[in-house]
Amino acid sequence: MILFGYAFDIHWLDAIIRLVILTLFMTVLVMFLTYAERKVAARLQQRLGPTRTGPMGLLQPIADAGKLITKEDLKPSTADRWVFDLASFAVFVPIFCSFIVLPYTDELWIRSLALGLFFVVAIQSVSIVGILMAGWASDSKYALLGAVRGVAQMISYEIPLVLSVLCVAMLAQSFDLLRIVQQQDKVPYAVYQPLPFVIFIVAVIAELNRQPFDMAVSESEVAGGFFIEYSGIRWSLFQLAEFANLFILSVFGSVIFLGGYAWPFGLDVGWPLQIVLTVVKASLLIVFIIWTRFSLPRLRIDQMMSFAWKVLIPLVFVQVFLNGLIQIYDWPRQILTVVGVVMLVLVSMVVRRAVLRTTRSPRHERVEAMRIRAARGVG
Repeated sequence: MILFGYAFDIHWLDAIIRLVILTLFMTVLVMFLTYAERKVAARLQQRLGPTRTGPMGLLQPIADAGKLITKEDLKPSTADRWVFDLASFAVFVPIFCSFIVLPYTDELWIRSLALGLFFVVAIQSVSIVGILMAGWASDSKYALLGAVRGVAQMISYEIPLVLSVLCVAMLAQSFDLLRIVQQQDKVPYAVYQPLPFVIFIVAVIAELNRQPFDMAVSESEVAGGFFIEYSGIRWSLFQLAEFANLFILSVFGSVIFLGGYAWPFGLDVGWPLQIVLTVVKASLLIVFIIWTRFSLPRLRIDQMMSFAWKVLIPLVFVQVFLNGLIQIYDWPRQILTVVGVVMLVLVSMVVRRAVLRTTRSPRHERVEAMRIRAARGVG
C-alpha cells in the first residue's frame, strides 16, 4: 500500500486491526466475566448479586472500570520504579498473546500456527516472571512472600498441566490446534483421556490462583499477595489478566479435550453453530471453576505443593507411559478410558481419606489423647 508517496506493508495494517479488535474483545469479555462471576457466586450463596447499577446490575462492570481508572495510582517510596511499573505488563502481555492461536470456528482465529498447542503452554509460563517482579519490586515482605508462593505454585502445577496437554498431543500426533479439533469430530479426547482432563482442570484452577489454590493471594495469610502494593489502573491489569486467562484456558481446554467446535455435530455445520459450541463448552468450564472457588476451603501451602508433586505429577507420568504403549502397539483406545476411570476412582478415594484425616477436630484429638493417657496411667 502506497500512502503520500510512502510504501507500507499491508501485513502491518492487518496486524494492527487484529490487535485492536482483540483488545476490545478482551476488555468487554473481562467486564462480562466479572459480572457473571458475581451472579453465579450469589446464586450459589442464595444472594442476589449486583442489582442497583443499571437493570439487573448490568452496568456494575462499567462502574467498576470507571472507579479503577480514576482511582489514585500509588507507589511505595522504596519500590524499584521500573520493575514495579513493568511487572503488571509482564503478567498481562503473555496472557494477551495466548488469544492469537485459539480457534473458535473452522475459519475464525487470529493466527493458525503448526505449534499452536506448544505456543499456548509456553507463553503462559512467561507470566511467572511478572509475578516475581511485582513481589520483589514492591519492597514489601507480604508482597515478596506472596510472589515466592505464587511462583512455586505456578511452576509446580505447570508440570502436570503441560504433561496433560502432552497426552492429547500424543494421541493427535500434532501440535496444531485446528488438526486436534478436527480429529474429535466423533469422539472428544476427554473420553479417552479422563484422567488428564481432570488433572488439566485442577492445574488450571491452581494457575489462576483460585480457591482452593489461592494461598499466594489470600488476604488473611499474606495480606493480598504479590500485588498488594498496586492500585488503580495497574491493579486492574492484574485483574484483567486473571479473568482473560480464565477465558483463554477454558477455551483451550474445550479445544483439546471437548472437541471444540467439531463435536458432536461434525465439521460440516456452519460457523454460527460452531461459535455456539465453543462458547457453550468454554462457559461450562468457566462456571465450574467459579463454582469451586465458592465451594471448597483453602489448602495450606504444604498441602497444595504435596498434591502437585505427590499425586498429580506421578499420575500424569503414568498416563504418558500408557499413551506411549497404546501408540506403539496400536492397542484399542478404549483401554485408555477404562484405565483412566479406574485411576480416577482410586485417586478420589485416597484424596477423600486424606481430607477426612486432616479435618478432624483438634479438640477431639486432644480429648482422645488425654483419655488414652489416663487409661494407661490407671492400668
